[in-house]
Formats: sequence, C-alpha cells, structure tokens
Amino acid sequence: MVIDKVKKVNEAEKDNVRNEKAADMMIGKWVKCDACKEIIYKDELHANLSVCPNCGKHFRLSARRRIKQIADEGTFKEIGKDILTTDPLEFKGYMKKVEGLREKTKIDEAVKCGTCEIEGEKAVLGVMDGNFLMGSMGKAVGERITLAIETAIKKKLPLIMFCVSGGARMQEGIISLMQMAKTSSAIANLNKAGLLYISVLTDPTTGGVTASFASLGDIILAEPKALIGFAGPRVIEQTIKQKLPEGFQRSEFLLEHGFIDKIVERKDMKETIAELIRLHTK
Repeated sequence: MVIDKVKKVNEAEKDNVRNEKAADMMIGKWVKCDACKEIIYKDELHANLSVCPNCGKHFRLSARRRIKQIADEGTFKEIGKDILTTDPLEFKGYMKKVEGLREKTKIDEAVKCGTCEIEGEKAVLGVMDGNFLMGSMGKAVGERITLAIETAIKKKLPLIMFCVSGGARMQEGIISLMQMAKTSSAIANLNKAGLLYISVLTDPTTGGVTASFASLGDIILAEPKALIGFAGPRVIEQTIKQKLPEGFQRSEFLLEHGFIDKIVERKDMKETIAELIRLHTK
C-alpha cells in the first residue's frame, strides 16, 4: 500500500514537471513587443522580418538572420572567421565570459563579414551582432572589419556595413580604441579606390563605432527609430544640464538634421541597397 502511494506521488510529480515544461515551451513561442505591448507569435514575427506586425517596431536581429535577409541565398562566403577575441590586457574574467557567450549563443564574434550577392550584385557585406557583448568593438572586430574593407578594395566591390554596437570594448582598453583609427584609415583607402561604401545604422549604434566607420559611409541609411549617437541621452543631459528634444538621437531626428541620408524599412532594405549598387556601377 505504501509503495503504491509513493508510486502515485512520483507519477504526479512527473506529470507536474511535464506540464511545466510544456508551459515553458509555449511561453518560449511568444514575444512581447516593448513598443505596443502586444504579444506576438514568434514564427509570425520571424516571417515578418522580425518587425512587429502591429506597430512596425524593428526588433534587433542576429547577424545570421540579417545575412539571410540581405544576401542572395547560398552566395555569402565568410572571411576572417579565424580572427577571434584575445585577452591583451589579461582582464580578469574576460575570456571566461567570451567563451561562455560563444557556447550559449553559438556566435564566435561580434561581427560577421564576407562576400555575397545582393539581388545579383556582388558586394562585401559586414554585419555586427548585438548578441555578442552588445556588438562592442575590440581588436578582433576591428581586424575583421578592416579585412572586409581590404577585400572590397582588392576585388573592386562595394562595401555594405550593418552597424549595431554599444561602443568600444572596455576589457581591451586602448587597443579597442585603436580600432577606430584603423577602420577609419581603411575606409579612407576604400574612398581613394573610388568604391562605394553604404553604412546602415540599426538600433543601437553608439560609442566608438558611431565615431568611426559607421559615420563614414558615402550613403548612410538607418532603420526606423534606431538609437544612434556617441554617448547616451542621459549622459548628455547630465553634461549640458539641459532637457533634450523629443526623439533626440533617433533615426527620424538625425534624418531631419542631415546626419543620415534615408530611413529604410526592413522590407525595403535589400531592394534599396541593390538599387544603390546598380546606380553607382552605372
């Protein structure tokens, strides 16, 4: 009798665990839009290019999804994959954090670069990934981007960079800041070669990335309502002791003040970039 009761209790506990797991799986299939507060089915969101079907908010994208949206299928060939983060300052816990992120996210670095075709037009494509240390720029990121620029020069191809970043990577100190000068110098060489550079600013693009290659495009595009700037609004307000204008540092504000050339919705991004490449080629 006692054994039977124990078996029943164990079975009940197992059922509870199964139900909890099933509930977790259902929760994992939905996402809440922090703009309109609507609950969206994840598959529906992904099918809509990770744009909220209710309010149009552009969710942040992984490099993998961005490449899938922009590059023609099967044409992206990665370069610089062997360039990985090192620990030049022997910053405590840095490599442990990096290795943990690689295992958790299956991402090896904060930017992915390669050659591809965009509606049949050949190009070099670089895509930053905010899922890896918020897309921060350390030595490996700077090296990969510089390699992408040099590849564009060598192959005489246009360069397209999708930027998303929290800025320079503090764990690498001055070495991370040096990447601003290195990438800017490489862009200057691209310009001397007469090649097109399109910079696409996504949410958020800040810090040393904004202060270097992200702002040096021949044409600068941005996604709607993307946060773009050097320091954050709160830091600026505290520094100048003034209230900032409504929408300050958002794409729409920057377009109005001449910092960017065009705001492009995600559904139109591939077509827009391809058309710009064709116009430049002709």
